[in-house]
Amino acid sequence: MKPEETVDFHIKRTWQSIAKMYNEVAAGYGATMATGYVLLSIDKEKGTPSTALGPKMGMEATSLSRILKSMEEKALIERKPNPNDGRSVLVFLTPFGIEKREDAKAAVINFNTQVSQRFAPEDLSVFFKVIMGIDAMLQENKLQTKI
Repeated sequence: MKPEETVDFHIKRTWQSIAKMYNEVAAGYGATMATGYVLLSIDKEKGTPSTALGPKMGMEATSLSRILKSMEEKALIERKPNPNDGRSVLVFLTPFGIEKREDAKAAVINFNTQVSQRFAPEDLSVFFKVIMGIDAMLQENKLQTKI
């Protein structure tokens, strides 16, 4: 089987293209796609526990720690003790972080609008059904692979 005949080849290639596009947009704001993703993952009003961000984004703790440190240095976020759990920290957006969150949100909306204009709703429905089905299979560990 040729790589271009596999599902994972197309998912990976497409995701790499999307990531490149978002990184190019983010670079214009002095940021990265990962920074934008974190900004969009933090609750604007209540903040978000730092321990919840990694699993929510599918990111390793060490990578997330590095990104959060950089974002704190750029005054995009601030960390505060969790009043409900003294062992954890809540991550809040600063006013500058909220402004940059809106930029990230606009980029995501723009991309999704262009995709929606290019493909028929029934095609997108099939795409979502298939991609969510693949994700569900992976989450359930039901894929049988033999090496």
